[in-house]
Amino acid sequence: MIARLTNEIFFWAAWIIIPLLIEIVPAVGNFFILLCKRVRLSGDIKPGFLPNITLMIPVYNSGATLYRCIKSIHESTYPDRLIEIMLVDNGSKDNSFAIFQEAQIEFPTLAMWWMTSKQGKSKALNKAIFNSNGKYIINIDSDGVLNEDALMNIVRQFETYPDVDCMTGVILIEPALIDETKGFFLRQFRKLEFMEYAQAFLAGRNFESQFNSIYTLSGAFSSFRKSVLMKTFLYNTNTICEDTHLTFQIRSILKKKVHLCNDAIFMVDPIESVNKFYTQRQRWQIGELEVSHMFLKNKLRSPLTGYFNDFVIRLLMTDHTFAFPRMIWYFVLIALGCMNYNFHNIAVACVLIYLLYVFSSFLYYLNIISFLREYQSIRLYYARKLLYIFIMPIFNLFAFFVRFAGIINSIKRKSSWKTLTFTEESKMVEETVKKDFFFLFGCRSLLLRILEKPEKREKQDGSDIQAV
Repeated sequence: MIARLTNEIFFWAAWIIIPLLIEIVPAVGNFFILLCKRVRLSGDIKPGFLPNITLMIPVYNSGATLYRCIKSIHESTYPDRLIEIMLVDNGSKDNSFAIFQEAQIEFPTLAMWWMTSKQGKSKALNKAIFNSNGKYIINIDSDGVLNEDALMNIVRQFETYPDVDCMTGVILIEPALIDETKGFFLRQFRKLEFMEYAQAFLAGRNFESQFNSIYTLSGAFSSFRKSVLMKTFLYNTNTICEDTHLTFQIRSILKKKVHLCNDAIFMVDPIESVNKFYTQRQRWQIGELEVSHMFLKNKLRSPLTGYFNDFVIRLLMTDHTFAFPRMIWYFVLIALGCMNYNFHNIAVACVLIYLLYVFSSFLYYLNIISFLREYQSIRLYYARKLLYIFIMPIFNLFAFFVRFAGIINSIKRKSSWKTLTFTEESKMVEETVKKDFFFLFGCRSLLLRILEKPEKREKQDGSDIQAV
């Protein structure tokens, strides 16, 4: 009886307590902290002085989306006369420049400059920074549109809070483009991506912003005081995560705060395919590890001490070091079944963990609904996705496996913007498995032939004796 009770305790501890402590309990804490933050927000942002600002837009074969992006800037509530737009082309081969010329004619009140750089995105952005004239520099991608009050809200945050030196905006997926998606599976995948982005920014980074623990400014929508930005080494050209590297410079070297402007929304295009999702998330994962190694190489030698003193080390250990036992747990399920372990316990543990993750997604859902109060169309679209919180744990599990593949690939491959797609890696795995099994079957056949030869010799010797 005691042995069985001990066995049960260890089973539930391994499967429930660790996920509970690492993810579920923090989710509950985040919910109440964000709830308090939402209550405190009472429109205390004063209008203040509206200075000149510079928008940097990196361009690379952006003809399909560039006009829409520039139009959203023109239609924003921030005055055109105070906006300077730097479009930095990194060797486009499409009609991006023609779209720029069309936008110049269509929006004559916007000051726009076209710059050419064929040395990578980081150098292109640095070139724009050196030639900028705005008090604040805002970087946005060319494949998205700004909410009409996004620029105004960012500038007001800067003007109201002098201790805020850089901010990331909220990035969401454009709902209209999701609904226009052809193909049932891809449309559902994009809806889940929309839910994930909302959780990541309006819940995750919103919470992190309260404690100055945002790991990275989003490259798709970030803003800086130019006076602070010029004290850094600008965007690093030796990493594929230049936005993360700049975040570390500002927070770790300059000791400045990194915030989220939760009422500045930038809508981006949904992911094109699962293959694009796979390469995107792997690139983020590899770049995250790369930048962490640049800044934390010495600190990581004593991770246990750093775990309690540095949120970056704590995040890395939770996100990467604990990824290996998490991966083992998933495959242990199969092993437990083969070892005649109580199937009822295994099933109950899996269902309980799943329900806990659904519960944490529901808490995030409530927070996000609250923070989208001023954006009724987006709020209504998100609110109607309530049932998707039951699928989010599965989507997050898939994303975890993709990130884990990025961790493995970072060991053997050099970081690069071009990475293998899910289809390409699947074919490589298939070929490797076939080769290994072919080798094993070949060895087995050879061994059988070797073992058969003595038997044949004995039979042959016996027939020879009878003949004599």
